[in-house]
Amino acid sequence: MNTEFLKVAHAAREAAAELAPLPRAPKDRALRAVADALVAHAAEIVEANAADVEQARAQGTAEAMIDRLRLDEGRVAAIAEAVRQVADLPDPVGEVVRGSTLPNGLELRQLRVPLGVIGIIYEGRPNVTVDAAALCLKSGNAVLLRGSSSAYSSNTALVKVMQEALAATEVPSGAVQLVPGLTRDSVKTLMRARGLVDVLIPRGGASLINSVVEESSVPVIETGTGNCHVYVDAGADLDLAVEILVNAKAQRPSVCNAAETFLVHADAADAFVPRALEALKAAGVTVHGDARVARYGDDVVPATEDDFTAEYLSLDIAAAVVDSLEDAVAHIRRYGSGHTDAIVTRSQQAARRFVSLVDSAAVAVNASTRFTDGGEFGFGAEIGISTQKLHARGPMGLPELTSTKWVYTGEGQLRTAEGTVIAKSGQ
Repeated sequence: MNTEFLKVAHAAREAAAELAPLPRAPKDRALRAVADALVAHAAEIVEANAADVEQARAQGTAEAMIDRLRLDEGRVAAIAEAVRQVADLPDPVGEVVRGSTLPNGLELRQLRVPLGVIGIIYEGRPNVTVDAAALCLKSGNAVLLRGSSSAYSSNTALVKVMQEALAATEVPSGAVQLVPGLTRDSVKTLMRARGLVDVLIPRGGASLINSVVEESSVPVIETGTGNCHVYVDAGADLDLAVEILVNAKAQRPSVCNAAETFLVHADAADAFVPRALEALKAAGVTVHGDARVARYGDDVVPATEDDFTAEYLSLDIAAAVVDSLEDAVAHIRRYGSGHTDAIVTRSQQAARRFVSLVDSAAVAVNASTRFTDGGEFGFGAEIGISTQKLHARGPMGLPELTSTKWVYTGEGQLRTAEGTVIAKSGQ
């Protein structure tokens, strides 16, 4: 393990021990200081980001990816506001999850406690640098940030601003660290840092997530890709369905909660598909449709198996006509990623059945998939959207960044073969 990494990892470990027992007030003051510093230093952050954007363009990076990478003063201000929103949220640390008084008189409590040192591996979205740091600090954790090499200048500037802001607060500045290095070796080092890092959270595409899950010796909370679906049921309000579909796909196509496939019940296809194709074309979206969709429009690109598994993150969408709600669910189970899937329907029975059958982290009824987001759910900025089935599933806010500790308090209870006895006091 290289010396540079050990230095930042040990600094984070020491900071985590100092940070864990802090009450809410000093953590909130530190977060507000970070937010103010981000705004005050926005010009230098944007300047550093411009170098990353220029390099990305020179390398032929797709425009959707450049949009994820780009910062301007407005986006920096929005990132700072997200930090303030995290400061306003309740502190999960110390919350009593459950408790009781046992028959032997012991008072038992399960308390939320920080995880410790959290490693985050993510791709070219510098806002994640601040979002992750804010959530980790609020939940009493130190964080090791390993963003994409494509955003290294931006991330370096953001971490420098945050560390300098923390230095004037009660929160140790070592609680936010950037993993040194631009090569994959630095990622591997982080993944093998068991004992220094308590939990690893990957955010990004399928290849990144699979690599971390398969190669890491550090426990991983898996965030998933977003192959999200919009299913238009028989008898759906077609005006509503068109608006939901276009919003889910085109409002911001480069994010994981954007729709990547729409499915239409055969009974609604004649009325809905032509309108959907027209509206999507007007929004600049290319439709990759099966044979039953293709007959409604000359511009439809024939869909392949890969189209139905794709997380496009672009102005592309797959489409298919299905014969029943059950067929729609079967399609989603076969191709979906377990992120977010939506139904548009007038039938409460159909809505209930869809919700019960679709095994995803979030299910939307008559609403856009774009709402699966920590900020929209009221969590503040999110660390990621988990598609696994362990303690964290869906948008991961503050409670998902904690573990628990059992505390029991007695008056001298002793466990014996015969049961509980009370120890005799010396007084």
